Amino acid sequence: MSAAAETLSFQAEVGKLLDIVAHALYSNKEIFLRELVSNASDACDKLRLEGLTDPRLLEGGAEFRITLKPDKEARTLTISDNGIGMNRADLVANLGTIAKSGTAEFLSRLSGDAKKDAGLIGQFGVGFYSSYMVAGKVSVDSRRAGEVEGWRWISDGQGSFTVEAIDLPARGTAITLYIRDGEDEFLDPHRLRHIVKTYSDHIAVPVVLDHEGKEETLNSASALWTRSKNEISKEQYKEFYHHVGHAFDEPWMTIHYRAEGALEYTGLLFVPTMKPFDLFNPERKSKVKLYVKRVFITDDGHELLPSWLRFLKGVVDSSDLPLNISREMLQHNPVLAKMRSGLVKRVLTELKKRAEEEPEQYLAFWSNFGAVLKEGLYEEPERRDEMLDLMRFPATGEDGVISLARYVETMQEGQEAIYTLTGDSVEALKKSPLIEGFAARGIKVLLLTDPVDEFWVRGVHDYQGKPFKSVGEAGADLSKLATKDKQDKPDEENKEGEGQLEKLLGVMKSVLGEAVKDVRRSDRLTESAVCLVAAEGEMSLHMERMLKAHKQMDMAPARVLEVNPSHPVILRLAGQAQEEGAVERLGARIRLLLDQARIVEGDPLPDPHDFAKRLAAVMLEG
Repeated sequence: MSAAAETLSFQAEVGKLLDIVAHALYSNKEIFLRELVSNASDACDKLRLEGLTDPRLLEGGAEFRITLKPDKEARTLTISDNGIGMNRADLVANLGTIAKSGTAEFLSRLSGDAKKDAGLIGQFGVGFYSSYMVAGKVSVDSRRAGEVEGWRWISDGQGSFTVEAIDLPARGTAITLYIRDGEDEFLDPHRLRHIVKTYSDHIAVPVVLDHEGKEETLNSASALWTRSKNEISKEQYKEFYHHVGHAFDEPWMTIHYRAEGALEYTGLLFVPTMKPFDLFNPERKSKVKLYVKRVFITDDGHELLPSWLRFLKGVVDSSDLPLNISREMLQHNPVLAKMRSGLVKRVLTELKKRAEEEPEQYLAFWSNFGAVLKEGLYEEPERRDEMLDLMRFPATGEDGVISLARYVETMQEGQEAIYTLTGDSVEALKKSPLIEGFAARGIKVLLLTDPVDEFWVRGVHDYQGKPFKSVGEAGADLSKLATKDKQDKPDEENKEGEGQLEKLLGVMKSVLGEAVKDVRRSDRLTESAVCLVAAEGEMSLHMERMLKAHKQMDMAPARVLEVNPSHPVILRLAGQAQEEGAVERLGARIRLLLDQARIVEGDPLPDPHDFAKRLAAVMLEG
């Protein structure tokens, strides 16, 4: 063909990745071959699927294969497949840009420290770009199935690439690596044989070594998940996990089982050790592939597993779904719905078993994926009972996290509820005045800092008959659990003090007006003078801040100001409130108390200028 080669620039993100990869970020460079063989296998899977509905795409043969051809004289290694292939648009999109969700976040976390960045790149997966660990130049020849025009992509990884139209006799893709000096091992057939056997034996497409006119199939070429568990080694499971999840860490847990009976399917699922960088990206797709009778159907299986299990990777192979099932049919298929229910139940069962048998290891899982798992409490109410036992929370009086079962075991005599407090960080919540009275009575408070906590805790009413209750609501009455830590005062003195406090509360209500919903004495405060709380049934202050931050709330409801009757400041003000003109004389000090409560809660002051004036005036009086 006569079309001239066109030179294009890499997307900036690709350039940054290539620079890191080219400087041999990985100590085991051989993984480039695993990545390229894995991509070739995916290309064959995609064509096998599209060929079900359009047999013309399979012209030239439906027997898929991947071929490795080393050439020591030319110093090239070619990895070719007869899969779906790529046209010009595919080459530019797939090899010149990164459309993967979360790319910006990933790149922002790169530090420049090769050792630290290795872990991050491993989470991201570099696929095709790993070629540049061993090659100074890479050429890709490809023709998409069903099209007549072939294309060639060439780049040395230095910022740009060229694309030109060429004649290609058959569909598929051939990637030619121009091997760098010092990387001769990757031209050695024995070395290639070992790498394929180690990393790609599970690939269901034959991987063939073409050397000196002789061909040799290097892998078992059978779907790993169809084999019996006792035939599969831990190493084989690990490499399949790397393949199917495009992962670089080791699986934290492997779940391999076959469901038999009215519904037959096989699941081979993995829980990662490392938390994916894009776990909370809304564009993140499922990492579990759906097969039907070992034929790939889709890797966008959000109907197969709920979003709160999106950290799982692996495959599910059904014997009951039709091969020609469409995306629309998947959404409403009763067989798939039953499979989903069975898969979820199995995953939760395995997690519970791990939590009971290896609690320390389970905490590592919880640290990575607990925030995601909690979404299930909100999204699937019917599973709450079995999920609550998997929950772990930081709590007052605890160094680490605590299960709900353990919380209930350690409840104080007379305690009727499981107390919670939501906020932005555990450190900030431990300093909250709202928990002072609970701590003084030895009552643990669960400290909830994930955004989803605001939602599930309102929908889950109880655990083992104990209701969840926020300490931030005004109705959290601790008086019946109070312990006397000082001698009782004469009744006359108590009455006098109560009378003075009531007078002060009236003065405070007059001064603050509509700025607060009410002013009340507090049973929860032991050290702080005042605190702001939500009225019974109202949203928490933390929820209010979240809505404001996302521009979903303009006017917030007024809150209740609670007053510590034994605090020195309150005692002093209560005495002064008995005098004439107390509203005018104490106005600045009372407003400062409200400002103080707002600051402690992390709320912005409505008028910082007035706050500064009040503070200066009170300091001058002092």
